[in-house]
Amino acid sequence: MKKSTHKIFRFFVRAILSLIARVEIIGFENLPAGGFVIAANHIGRLDAALAYYVLDRPDILMVVAEKYEKYAIFRWLVKLINGIFVDRYNADIHAIRETLRRLQQGQVFTITPEGTRSKSGNLIEAKPGGIYLAWKAGVPVLPVALTGTEDALVVERLKHFKRLDIKVVAGPAFSLPREVKGKDRDAAMQQYTDEVMCRIAALLPPERRGVYAEHLRVKELLRP
Repeated sequence: MKKSTHKIFRFFVRAILSLIARVEIIGFENLPAGGFVIAANHIGRLDAALAYYVLDRPDILMVVAEKYEKYAIFRWLVKLINGIFVDRYNADIHAIRETLRRLQQGQVFTITPEGTRSKSGNLIEAKPGGIYLAWKAGVPVLPVALTGTEDALVVERLKHFKRLDIKVVAGPAFSLPREVKGKDRDAAMQQYTDEVMCRIAALLPPERRGVYAEHLRVKELLRP
């Protein structure tokens, strides 16, 4: 995204979110230099806008599900923010190559490893696709936990002219081990995906940790 376009777009995003919500931001003081991946839970349609609210960078890379490509407004918006449509159900080689290229150029890639919005607001089982891209590009991962953007909650509060209380919490950035061989790759990607999700879970309230609530790694991360 051009810097001038980014400034205008971010101004409107921040203005709208500031009008409808109180946004608390925690843990973004020491971000990785260069390219990195933000991995966050996905609980509502407002989630995507928060990257532009929190980060003052014109090189945020957002991928958007192919189902939205049929709408002219989304085609315009994705082009405006320099995003990419991705086929979630097939190996989208073009999207993969383009994402890797931009990550290696130093851009920031936002992913939701769960792949879809959690209707309950609690963590659901994640898929390894986005984590594979972080590993392949060799860039750090920043785990981020979101609360307060659940679609039903947003509708309910705005319907009664009440502001939302949104919280965006980042944990320490970390790098995935690089040495993975042959048949071990699938197992390694699953292990790395679990690691990312457990780090997100540890940042969430206990009732929001979902399928990762009893994971041993979560308990290890929460240990004093």
